[in-house]
Amino acid sequence: MMDKKEISTYIKAEAECLGFDICGIAQAMPVNSETIRYCNDWLKEGNNGSMGYLERNCDKRYDPTLLVDGCRSIIVVAMNYTPAGQINGISDYAQGHDYHKAVKERLFRLLKSINDIMPCNGRAFCDSAPVLERYWAVQAGLGWIGKNRQLIIPGRGPQFFIGELLVDIELDYDRPFEGERCGECRRCLEQCPTAALSSHGFDARKCLSYLTIEHRGELPENIGKKMKNSFYGCDCCQKACPHSRFAVPNSIAELQPSPELMRMNDDDWKNLTEEQYKRLFAHSAVERCGYEQLRRNIKALESK
Repeated sequence: MMDKKEISTYIKAEAECLGFDICGIAQAMPVNSETIRYCNDWLKEGNNGSMGYLERNCDKRYDPTLLVDGCRSIIVVAMNYTPAGQINGISDYAQGHDYHKAVKERLFRLLKSINDIMPCNGRAFCDSAPVLERYWAVQAGLGWIGKNRQLIIPGRGPQFFIGELLVDIELDYDRPFEGERCGECRRCLEQCPTAALSSHGFDARKCLSYLTIEHRGELPENIGKKMKNSFYGCDCCQKACPHSRFAVPNSIAELQPSPELMRMNDDDWKNLTEEQYKRLFAHSAVERCGYEQLRRNIKALESK
């Protein structure tokens, strides 16, 4: 019978074999009062915009043990999505297949591997449930939350998907990551095109990722001038981060862009048809946006 330390070592090795770049384990418990206060104040100020789902299920968001009966451990994984090249217009994370599926399918396989040596119950999540993912990544020792509000992994940078397995077995827990390594750097704040990031925090209502993906209806007047060449998402705060210099292209097959997407140029995007849209993004996170909204974003760029 393996002890909890041996099982934890096995889990991390299996996670690496499945394509995750790093794995840490945190003890499941309610989040700390400082984080709860920050989140509640952020919501009260309306910083979530129209993302009403962030206001729901706060009990589960603040206490993950409510998501899985008997939950004792949170296994946190991170998967690099840095692309090999740049496709104009589309945020790096959305250039391949839908990351939710890529991460969760691997988490299901990891859960099966755990059950092969230690029967347990668990659930897999990736940006799909009321889980404070970056908070738990810090608790599991993966890295710190930077001034750009992204998880930054030492020696690897900020471009990572985060996923979690909540399980009902006790494991060997990693030490939470202590402190932060942004120091006096303000590059992400200074490079944010809309001042969504500031020394006061983050206002999603101003964020180009929010405006081009989550926001329905008309875009703010003259926003095209601030969108640069991006009509789906925005990577400015991540590209400005000095820790991005450590990033290397990902090797996950599902995250690679299709040849057709790589061939798209400015004229192709201007003349994008709904049929092309459906073909290009049939298995992509860009599906969330919808054809008409993507066309809205492209037109905003044309008018700058």
